[in-house]
Amino acid sequence: MWTIPKPKYRNALSEEGDITVNIGGVRVVLFGDDLRRYPESRLAELSSCSAQNSELISTLCDDFDPLRGEFYFDRDPDSFKCIIDVYYFDEIHIKTGICPICFIKEMEFWKIDQSVLDECCKSYLSEKEEELNEIASKVKAILEDLDVDQCITRTQRYQRSLWRLMEKPDSSLPARFIAITSFLSILVSAVVMCVSTIPELQVANAEGKLVEHPTMEAIETVCMLWFTVEFVLRLVSSPNKWRFALSIMNTIDFMVIMPFYVVLSLTLLGTTSMMELVNVQQAVQALRIMRIARIFKLARHSSGLQTLTYALKRSLKELGLLLMYMGVGIFVFSALAYTMEQSHPETLFRSIPQSFWWAIITMTTVGYGDIYPKTPLGKCNAAVSFLCGVIAIALPIHPIINNFVVFYNKQKVLETAAKHEVELMELKSDEEAHSQKQIHQSACLCQGSE
Repeated sequence: MWTIPKPKYRNALSEEGDITVNIGGVRVVLFGDDLRRYPESRLAELSSCSAQNSELISTLCDDFDPLRGEFYFDRDPDSFKCIIDVYYFDEIHIKTGICPICFIKEMEFWKIDQSVLDECCKSYLSEKEEELNEIASKVKAILEDLDVDQCITRTQRYQRSLWRLMEKPDSSLPARFIAITSFLSILVSAVVMCVSTIPELQVANAEGKLVEHPTMEAIETVCMLWFTVEFVLRLVSSPNKWRFALSIMNTIDFMVIMPFYVVLSLTLLGTTSMMELVNVQQAVQALRIMRIARIFKLARHSSGLQTLTYALKRSLKELGLLLMYMGVGIFVFSALAYTMEQSHPETLFRSIPQSFWWAIITMTTVGYGDIYPKTPLGKCNAAVSFLCGVIAIALPIHPIINNFVVFYNKQKVLETAAKHEVELMELKSDEEAHSQKQIHQSACLCQGSE
């Protein structure tokens, strides 16, 4: 229950410094003593200025009725109801349904500092500002794509067109075709890498060792050539080479391409004796294994995978809690299992570090069966560890899923808002061009009549 007096509705002024304001049709009488608590605010200035000083009053309000002593403001009355709380409670809370960005503009008009906002409103405001920045960046990217013909030089125009062709599948039909080709190349390359390891599809070389089939190698070579051409074209057309080099996805692309050419160089340039070295063979095998990184290239063509990545980044706290729970449980239950199983002559728990493996596969509900308890106490410990593992894994799952859904819906809304903003800008520019055309035609008619 409020004990501090709230503003009252009156028909006239009563005491010196009290003012009557009309905010969008809502008439409110404010006390001068309360307004002077924030002397730099607009209302405090109105309270202290004289009614005869019309010039100052005109700069502070939209209109003034000297007969009724009423100041008129063409502002949002709902926002004003929140703003006047600062004079009585020294803080402002943004009510539900009010746009926080518009509310900040209202605070700037009434000359109220943002520091008086409640903490929950500050966090909400910062979130909305981040959304606006994201919309602005998306709008900027869309406008840059639309302004290809306005580049300064022909080289810049060709570079921008090539960048759109390689990076913007929705910009044109050839760009979509290139994106589909790149996606299919990733899938084919991944399938060939897996199929080439089947012994029945391998062939024997001169030394009798099984190697990849020549057809598989040819398909692999074609895919790698496509990846190379794609990477080089994207690098050449990139407007910011430094940002391109530091991008995680571009680093993955380079890691996909690099092993192929290193192995090719060692095969073509290395001598036979060099290639027979065990260390060199192991290095080549390790580089071949790095080909699995190409599957991460799918994230470039899948908005769902990108959303999942961003959602996991926002869920680092929940993932950290999950790892902490699992780590504590693994340490406790592995130590208990080792202690309880020592009395059995055929125990499989030789040490606590070895018991870590049993605790991991038990708490994650995998249970390979290679190591298991044999004593009654050990089995009870295993049952408890299993239940604790299920609970520990289930607890952070809901926040992670919620972050994914919220972020995915947010991205869809931001993309729609960005496209809507671009459409409004295009409509406004068309209206301006049409009005200028009409003015030009009117001027020509006037000159012709003269």
